[in-house]
Amino acid sequence: MTTTTTILESITAPEGVGRPIPDAATREVIGHAPVHTVDDLNRAIVNARSAQPAWAALGHAERSRILTAIADDLDASAEELAVLLSREQGKPLNGPNARFEVGACSAWTRTAADTPLEPEVVFEAGASRAEVHYDPLGVVGAIGPWNWPMMITVWQIAPSLRMGNTVVVKPSEYTPLSVLALAAIYNRHLPDGVLTVISGDREVGAAIAAHPDLDKIMFTGSTATGRRIVEASANSLARLTLELGGNDAGIILPGTDIAAIAENLFWGIFINTGQTCAALKRLYVHDSQYDEVVDTLAKLADAMPLGNGLDEANVLGPLQNEKQFDIVARLVDDAREHGARIVTGGEPAPEHGPLFYRTTVVADIDDGTALVDEEQFGPVIPVIRYSDVDDAVRRANDSTQGLGASVWSDDPDAASEVARRVQAGTVWINQHGAINPHVPFGGIKASGYGQEFGVAGLKAVAAPKVIQR
Repeated sequence: MTTTTTILESITAPEGVGRPIPDAATREVIGHAPVHTVDDLNRAIVNARSAQPAWAALGHAERSRILTAIADDLDASAEELAVLLSREQGKPLNGPNARFEVGACSAWTRTAADTPLEPEVVFEAGASRAEVHYDPLGVVGAIGPWNWPMMITVWQIAPSLRMGNTVVVKPSEYTPLSVLALAAIYNRHLPDGVLTVISGDREVGAAIAAHPDLDKIMFTGSTATGRRIVEASANSLARLTLELGGNDAGIILPGTDIAAIAENLFWGIFINTGQTCAALKRLYVHDSQYDEVVDTLAKLADAMPLGNGLDEANVLGPLQNEKQFDIVARLVDDAREHGARIVTGGEPAPEHGPLFYRTTVVADIDDGTALVDEEQFGPVIPVIRYSDVDDAVRRANDSTQGLGASVWSDDPDAASEVARRVQAGTVWINQHGAINPHVPFGGIKASGYGQEFGVAGLKAVAAPKVIQR
């Protein structure tokens, strides 16, 4: 079996040539990422354009067979990939973290291979018939994030490849090794030029957004960067799928059994140490159960082991980078200065490493505070009191973002009624952030547009063609 060291050695650049990549927990250098340029990007796109017709000509069955073989290879290398991911990104091996993410890479690759997409008959009357077929777009440019670097890259590349496109990927500057390792396994099975990773800086990302020879751009990241991609791609009219920031609201309805939902609620908030676009970021709780929810979350936060991700006991890790650490610290400090109550946490945890921050529950806070209005993207939850459900829905909707949301209740009918009124691309009931490779996922408002996963995800990386007679 290929070891992690072998995978890392095969992708890392020589010291002094590549850019050093630190361990997220210890900040020790674990490898050196290649430093690709815009010229490298241009060559990769030329090669992808050249390779695309033959890749498309293989047909769905053969491309699906190849993707299934890739999924098998990912399974065989899962532990090695998880260790590399844990070190570079920071998420622990256990819990819904590194091993979970690598398993998701395999699952989403298999789903892209197995999901049928047949021509659709949209009109038929006598001799008249209209069908919608789905052809490859051509070359896809994919720009990925640092929080779930492997999994989200698979969301971008697996359906694109299945539909007959070739792909050029730019990983985050913070987590390039994980994506390079993932692509190395994919490329054991793919023809040359079909999938290329360009490990560059923001200049390379900007060049992808404005490139005249890309047919589709897929981006997961901040709303601000998403807006720049929209502007830059205007001349090429490349199709876009944008999964942008989220400030997801959760509403707990009165009379809910808090003990029954506690674990799902905790992980809906703190999965990947809160560094998840569709994590629960602000929680609205009725007066009658406010203190119980705050106390329950604080006890769980204090009990969940925090530390180096390679320690099998830990399930919460560091902030991935200094910039995000500073954002979290700033928002908590601002909440404290504005009179919010820090129930637990609220400070760094330097005994674990320089970028660790204690799991934090903040109470007695309201809308208009930066921690509520902005996306914290870290291990902090503001718990906001409400007395009227209609008012809670209004406040949950009073955001420029709309990626996900959740409603928590013992009454499924009441939960469904409220869920229909909440403005988000996905509204979960008694869970948050539970994604499924068969179920469409995407945001509304400033959280982006376009859907991924399942049939909708395949259509998003294809060109619809109507054949009518």
